[in-house]
Amino acid sequence: MKFDLGILAGLLIPFLGTSLGAACVLLLRGELRRNVQRGLTGFAAGVMTAASIWSLLIPAIDQSAHLGRWAFLPAAGGFWIGVLFLLLLDHVIPHLHQGSGEAEGPRSRLARTTMLVLAVTIHNIPEGMAVGVVFAGWLSGNTAITLGGALVLAIGIAIQNFPEGAIISLPLRSEGMSRGKAMLWGVLSGAVEPVAAGLTLWGASLLVPVLPVLLSFAAGAMLYVVVEELIPEMSEAPHSNVGVLAFSLGFTVMMALDSALG
Repeated sequence: MKFDLGILAGLLIPFLGTSLGAACVLLLRGELRRNVQRGLTGFAAGVMTAASIWSLLIPAIDQSAHLGRWAFLPAAGGFWIGVLFLLLLDHVIPHLHQGSGEAEGPRSRLARTTMLVLAVTIHNIPEGMAVGVVFAGWLSGNTAITLGGALVLAIGIAIQNFPEGAIISLPLRSEGMSRGKAMLWGVLSGAVEPVAAGLTLWGASLLVPVLPVLLSFAAGAMLYVVVEELIPEMSEAPHSNVGVLAFSLGFTVMMALDSALG
């Protein structure tokens, strides 16, 4: 299978989005307003949901068309494996979601700031895997996945990673970290994405026959993050419709990108 600098750049695009978002801590003072955080979180959830459907699940089902009425089975199986994989990470890695006062996972003596970063890192793993498996599908010569579609997914995830980088670095600054250190932690939270993308690309190149399962695995993992973390964060009290509207905008943007450029 071919591999060049263009593919490497595609794998790094989402990480660039996180890094640029984390750099906002150098320009902004204090944390973002609550409704701004809701909007950014909702937008990220919308992008991830649309990407899971158009860039991952639909191609997974299309690639299993030879199974006839059972074409959904590989996608359904991979989807559930992805959900259970993120459920496992949620239980074995100590982490703390933004706005929550109670840590999840096993008890630990990790600092609050470290657990905040770990929470973001956990949900960056499936995003990196999604990019890696889509590029693997294109490299395998699969006609259901185009280079444009792979790049659109990488760009879409980068767009939603930008606010995520800001959402993690700005609270760290408010907790007493220096601007430089808060930015560094924000950048590091996204470093797992190109690693996960590269490992998935390598693994998928060895397991081309199960590509539909890998595509839907990434979709299941991403939607687990959306439902378990992002939707509750954008909907918590006091009531506001900002998160829902931003979700709809993010969904529309990703859907349009995939349909127009993929």
